[in-house]
Amino acid sequence: MILKNKQIAIVGAGPGGLTLARILQMEGANVKLYERDFNKDARVQGSPLDMHEESGWAALRKSNLINEFRQRVRQGADKKIIVNERAEIFFSDHKTGPAEDLNYEPPRPEIDRGALRRLFLESLQPDTVVWNSHFISMEKQNEGWLLHFKNGSSAYADLVVAADGANSKIRSHVTNIKAVYSGITMVEINVENAANATPNIYTLLNGGKIMAFGNNKNILGGQKGKGGLGFYLSFRPDENWAASSGLDFSDKTQLLAWFKEEYNGWSDIWHELFEHAATPVIPRPIYCIPLDQTWATLPNLTLLGDAAHVMPPFAGEGANTSMFDALELSECITSGKYNTMQEALAAYEVNMFKRASKAAKQSLENGERMHSEGALQKMLSYFGL
Repeated sequence: MILKNKQIAIVGAGPGGLTLARILQMEGANVKLYERDFNKDARVQGSPLDMHEESGWAALRKSNLINEFRQRVRQGADKKIIVNERAEIFFSDHKTGPAEDLNYEPPRPEIDRGALRRLFLESLQPDTVVWNSHFISMEKQNEGWLLHFKNGSSAYADLVVAADGANSKIRSHVTNIKAVYSGITMVEINVENAANATPNIYTLLNGGKIMAFGNNKNILGGQKGKGGLGFYLSFRPDENWAASSGLDFSDKTQLLAWFKEEYNGWSDIWHELFEHAATPVIPRPIYCIPLDQTWATLPNLTLLGDAAHVMPPFAGEGANTSMFDALELSECITSGKYNTMQEALAAYEVNMFKRASKAAKQSLENGERMHSEGALQKMLSYFGL
């Protein structure tokens, strides 16, 4: 077994890093997971994730966590409504399907990000996660790497797996290829205690999610845990819009004035989001890997998830692809099919490049469709409505 007497370091405790740690521990590997958060409760979690049968579900099955997952599914979160800019409903599936069937399982069940994280954390051996480990650099040592963290600590690993997200600090050790701006920027807005703060939108959502299309712009949102809402406004500014706009993203009055101008003609119902937003709201330029990216495989370092293949969120593939990366990587390095670690990593990366390119292409195409003329009708047709 190529992992015998090897120390594995996974950097980043997102869905991909956690999945990999879980599966490798099930195979008896020696794993440490280094996470920048101070503790398990430190991270503010976003909107729910839906698990896809061929990727997220497959990783959960391999992790032997299906039953635990089902206990944490957010019932009704998969229900959606599609509206125009005036919040007029063109589609709703809230009243369809066997709503009274307690055994009904949606095809793509949704779970809060925090709940998914806790599920995996509870499955790991004690002290697997080394909290407050903000990665800053690493250097070659012996046959592996010496990692350095912001808190002054260091750790050696024979194999390093970078699961440290879209802004990965480890990626540059593997490739000089950079993600490119997709042409779309999203503004993230979170609202707490939404039933009282934004009653009209809260009622419209009805515990599910919403997709609003109009004037080449979108508003996408949904229910979060603990009574909150997570929303994203997406539109087509220049890449440096957030810096050049002059907006104070902590000023609700200024942001509402911007919305009224930028989203001219949209219903007043959306104003609730700005009037009661948790500040600052967060502008997020959306990037995507070049669809033809490859790199030369290293013998002791690889990437997964957004660190490997950041892509727009318009196909819901991010977390699912990351978790499937973890599944395939774990199988390659534990299967016994390969004589060396480098051979195993190469096999993983070849498949990962193909899968990531396909998912990224779909995400880009969906983004174009969602921000085009006639997007509402195009998306209704896309969903077969």
